[in-house]
Amino acid sequence: MKVWFNKVHESRRQSIETDSTEITVGRDRANVLVLQSPMVSKRQALIRREDGKLIFQNLGINSCMVGDTEVMGSDSVQFSAGETVRVGPFSLTFETDEAAPISRAELETHLRSIMADLELRVHRKLLSRFDLYELETNRLGDTNSILLLERHIEDVCRELNLFGTENDPLLDEIIGLVLRDLLVNQLILESDREQHDSLAKLTYNEYDVPQTLVPERETELRSLIQFGTERLELAQQPDLSSQIQRVEYKFAEIFPLIRPHLHKEFRRYLVLRRLKKDLKDTVFGFGPLQDLLRAPTITEIMVVKSDQIYVEREGVLELSGRRFLSDKVTESIIERIVAGVGRRIDKSQPLVDARLPDGSRVNAIIPPLAVRGPCLTIRKFPAFRFTMDDLIERRSITSAAAMFLRACVVDRRNILVSGGTGTGKTTMLNVLSSFIPQRDRIVTIEDTTELQLHQDHVVTLESKHKNVEGTGEYTIRDLVKNALRMRPDRIIVGECRGSEALDMLQAMNTGHDGSMTTVHANSTEDVLKRLEVLVLMAVELPVVSIQRQISSAVDIVVQITRKPGGRRIVTQISEIAGYDQERNELIVHDIFNERDGTSLQPTGYMPTFVESLMEKNLLKLEFLYGQQDRFVSEEEAAQPARPATWSR
Repeated sequence: MKVWFNKVHESRRQSIETDSTEITVGRDRANVLVLQSPMVSKRQALIRREDGKLIFQNLGINSCMVGDTEVMGSDSVQFSAGETVRVGPFSLTFETDEAAPISRAELETHLRSIMADLELRVHRKLLSRFDLYELETNRLGDTNSILLLERHIEDVCRELNLFGTENDPLLDEIIGLVLRDLLVNQLILESDREQHDSLAKLTYNEYDVPQTLVPERETELRSLIQFGTERLELAQQPDLSSQIQRVEYKFAEIFPLIRPHLHKEFRRYLVLRRLKKDLKDTVFGFGPLQDLLRAPTITEIMVVKSDQIYVEREGVLELSGRRFLSDKVTESIIERIVAGVGRRIDKSQPLVDARLPDGSRVNAIIPPLAVRGPCLTIRKFPAFRFTMDDLIERRSITSAAAMFLRACVVDRRNILVSGGTGTGKTTMLNVLSSFIPQRDRIVTIEDTTELQLHQDHVVTLESKHKNVEGTGEYTIRDLVKNALRMRPDRIIVGECRGSEALDMLQAMNTGHDGSMTTVHANSTEDVLKRLEVLVLMAVELPVVSIQRQISSAVDIVVQITRKPGGRRIVTQISEIAGYDQERNELIVHDIFNERDGTSLQPTGYMPTFVESLMEKNLLKLEFLYGQQDRFVSEEEAAQPARPATWSR
């Protein structure tokens, strides 16, 4: 049996081979496979072969991953040769009688590592020829400077003999990745510009097409892209995301049909074209982040350090395989990103929160605060706005629960959306706000503007950080106080995370019914305890007084949870029904909850304000019991309300 292994962020793999039917894995040198890492137990796992099948037994305390299955301590699981096993920071692949296939992710990481090594070698030579940073600062985007850079890249490649015969196998290996990325970029740039307008403005530049292009080669390239588009049947895909996913997962199947058309000169041109684009992105653009920012299938980008860039795709974190050339380059690109939105970052101010023109949230932190090197997190803003129908279609919420929430918004009930980081609180706030009648005056208050309301009468306020002199700061709390003087019908605060919670509760209690906000919490019970703490950050009050404020201010709490597979769902909708004076606690009742662990179900509890909903014909009783699966039509809304004769 042969075992291939490597650290997950490294492309170079090592192997061991043994005739034994059992392999022990661990940190101790007595094991057959020794993995040196504090995350690996001294004797972590036992892999044995029985009747041609492989069995993985976890002997350690830490869990391991076999494919998509998490194996806890003392558990066993059967798997097949070629399936990826994750032990601590190591990735293992087992071979039996035949070579194990390499996964798409591992192959992509390996190929991108080769490309990054090539770019690093060329970049170092370029630095010895002239000052790239001076070129970036003083001649940014100038056609002559771009042409000069491309000419130097060609000279360096000749100097390094990059396209010598001995490098042909290397070029053959990466050419498929180059073509695949070209096809993906072409799809994005040809997509509906109105839908992706702000993102296109942010990431599109003239560096994608070389100044030193060869018309004949570009004609060949267009023909190959057209061939790939037809073979992959991309025109039949419903949207851009589906097209990109099909290219990423299916391109390897059609590449053997393309390979015969890639003569040596054309391969050389494509690789050189890619090197020019990537290096121009590094000098003038956002480096390896340029393409990631464009891709609609990626929802989050996380730079752990210069050679580790993770992305979130379909709710799952994965290593992108891309990397920056150095920490200095990483810092330079972070400065470029935040400078574009009027912020700065340096050693005196090593932490910054910002947003990109398309609304994407940016958090950057550099040394001395970030010990391992510059760290960047970008939560991309979706190219389209979700509607309640989208959430129902994705099974994030049921139709009955959606109809109930719509009725609560129209009836001016104060709503608090709670959940953990990345659960979709802001998305839910956006969706709920779409139900606010057009006649209402809305004031939104956020740290970084993310809400996109459909109504016309919306005043958008954003907090402001201190300037260089340490003055000019305006917090969320300042804006909430100011909003009360702006004659709002409803106030929407993007997130309460501090003393502004007190002002938000007071706003809800002083005639601004129908206001909404979000809070980080694990459940509807926890969110009330967290609100108490947030209020105490503003003023010393007895807990009883705070609870009374909460009971009179907040009507509905919507709890959102992110499942292990990345799916985001509403798990609780609760009413704060009042304050129990005998027990000195808030009265909370679930209207909907996830009792069976799979879907949101009505509990049978009738909210205290249900009569108001029925009288205004905002809700049919059948919806609360989930007997129908649609919204109330205009014709139904015109009919007389059904008498409310049931008990609460």
